[in-house]
Amino acid sequence: MADYVYGITSPKAISINTALPIFEETTENYVLEEYPVEINEPRNEDLIAESGKEPVDQNNNDSVETDSATGIEAELEPNPCSGKYIYVHELPSEFNVDLMKECHVLNKWIEMCQYMVNAGLGPRIGNSQGVFPNKGWFSTNQFMLEVIFHNKMKQYKCLTNDSSLTSAVFVPFYAGFEDGRYLWDVDVQTRDAASLALVKWLTSKPEWKVLGGRDHFLVAGRITWDFRRLTEKDEDWGNKLMVLPEVRNISTLLIESSPLHRNDFGIPYPTYFHPSSDSEVYQWASMMRGQHRRFLFSFVGAPRPNNTRLIRNHLFEQCLASNECKLLDCKQGYKKPCDEPSNVMKVFQSSTFCLEPPGDSPTRRSAFDAILAGCIPVFFHPGFAYTQYTWFLPQNYTKYSVYIPEDQVRDGKVNIESILQRYSKEQIRSMREEVPKVIYADPRSKLDTIEDAFDISIKGVLQRVDKVRNDLSEGRNPDEPPYLEAITWKYNLFKTEEKHEWDQFF
Repeated sequence: MADYVYGITSPKAISINTALPIFEETTENYVLEEYPVEINEPRNEDLIAESGKEPVDQNNNDSVETDSATGIEAELEPNPCSGKYIYVHELPSEFNVDLMKECHVLNKWIEMCQYMVNAGLGPRIGNSQGVFPNKGWFSTNQFMLEVIFHNKMKQYKCLTNDSSLTSAVFVPFYAGFEDGRYLWDVDVQTRDAASLALVKWLTSKPEWKVLGGRDHFLVAGRITWDFRRLTEKDEDWGNKLMVLPEVRNISTLLIESSPLHRNDFGIPYPTYFHPSSDSEVYQWASMMRGQHRRFLFSFVGAPRPNNTRLIRNHLFEQCLASNECKLLDCKQGYKKPCDEPSNVMKVFQSSTFCLEPPGDSPTRRSAFDAILAGCIPVFFHPGFAYTQYTWFLPQNYTKYSVYIPEDQVRDGKVNIESILQRYSKEQIRSMREEVPKVIYADPRSKLDTIEDAFDISIKGVLQRVDKVRNDLSEGRNPDEPPYLEAITWKYNLFKTEEKHEWDQFF
């Protein structure tokens, strides 16, 4: 059983058993089981009985107590959870647990049940083709972030069951699962039912009334446009979860956010690597530094011959024409080679640069797999990473990536190989050292000194909620920031409303 740290300890505690679904990985099938997680917090009367004093304010770092014998004030030990407490709503099971149990209908094209094992990380990967170490690697589906994040949250050190102490409120709604099962051939009433029910449930709770949901946050494992349907037409895409007025108050963390909405925040796609110790991270980093990279650049993807707007076909042509490029065509045959993690990571590990063009939307999961493999990403649209993952990536994008405007590729004005050959070994080494923290550690363990993407996400949420509270205390309306919402991307990145060369992309 995992330990929890709440800043105040007591030998007496309240035990709250919460049934949590897990899938057991077996050789034959995947069996759903449930196990309890114990959450321990001190009661006020326990603390008073133990110490003879009223409990101190847990959100006050500067608390003091007076020694009754000497009258001398002494500082109490600082509370490590001050300003970091998070309250997790215990939602009805229809919003999360039941969706996991119905994993066979979550995706029209993919059997998702296989990915539910190992706390949502998917089946373990052995040292296939010598690509992976023996520990920390899983066949993780790109849409599993809600389960992974929820399981990570259960191990968060500053959970509280007292919502009056909380700095933020987590809503463990599996929005992507709910949306994914109804994306095709389903009427809008069915698609929107769960979103409307969730809002009704949340707004009835006392926690909502504190800040009108502005201290709430949720995680969605699909792109934002799957939740932003603007009409009531059945033929239009997605549901309307994130256009509901109440949800616009909630901080929404997604694998691809909207550059036009200030409550959207991009967080990394899950990769295949989920270490359970710092040593696993250091071992992998050392391997990638010493990796022999035979190819200058590579492209892993499928052509889109019927979509001339995309530049993938141009990248295929340039890669095939170069002796310095490795191509992995994801549309070869019935069993696509890109479905096998070792095939993808082997290409990335053997390449210095990895081409990462937009697909159906600006972002791709493979960019994070590439970064993990020490392969420097080459982006063609600023909406891919630069305006998305501002909590995780250096603001100066030239420190870790190469940017080639897609219109120059489309118009045949650039030769990718020639551009990449200009980078010196020292520049490449420096860019690789700027690898940001894009991994999610195994939820069943805890890294000692390394912050993962979950830790950084929580920091971002707490800072955002803290700013909302500061705005309110100083008489400012947090819903009316000093910039137009449509230029959220520009203000977040450059802190300006002035014209920019990237305006054309947004």
